[in-house]
Amino acid sequence: MTRAPFAIWLTGLPASGKSSIVERLLPKLSALGMTVEVLESDALRRVLTPEASYSREERDLFYRALGFMGARLLAHGVNVIFDATASRRAYREFARTLIPGLLEVSIECPLEVCMQRDKKGTYRRGLEGGSSTVPGLQETYEPPASPALAIDTTVTSSDVAADRIVALIRAARPR
Repeated sequence: MTRAPFAIWLTGLPASGKSSIVERLLPKLSALGMTVEVLESDALRRVLTPEASYSREERDLFYRALGFMGARLLAHGVNVIFDATASRRAYREFARTLIPGLLEVSIECPLEVCMQRDKKGTYRRGLEGGSSTVPGLQETYEPPASPALAIDTTVTSSDVAADRIVALIRAARPR
């Protein structure tokens, strides 16, 4: 009997470590025979909103589309990892209405540390006025109310975080 596919959402402030963890997670899942489609927000934005304004309306639409894509992939037996800030709980809750077994992982890191790690310049642009909607600066980030797993990336390496997520997935998947 094959196992049911899984969907997991890594959420946290920009530069909190989500993508670094996903990078370590993928080979671990592959070694277990699990193939996964990663829905990474920056990559999908380039397709869905190439002239991104990051307005509330655009974010609402973007995250609805992201949740819908994940649900469709899951319906076809594809494991899904969402690598996306999704600053409002409502975005992740909408996805949960489409994906009842969605596992939410909170990637936790203080804003000051995220700002130091910021390779993409997101916070710099926000501080310089080039962006007015950066989660943690001008926009509120709403962490998960009760995540399946919380990982503090100031004390947990990406490799150890990936191991913890593998353990979560293995425990959550029905046989």
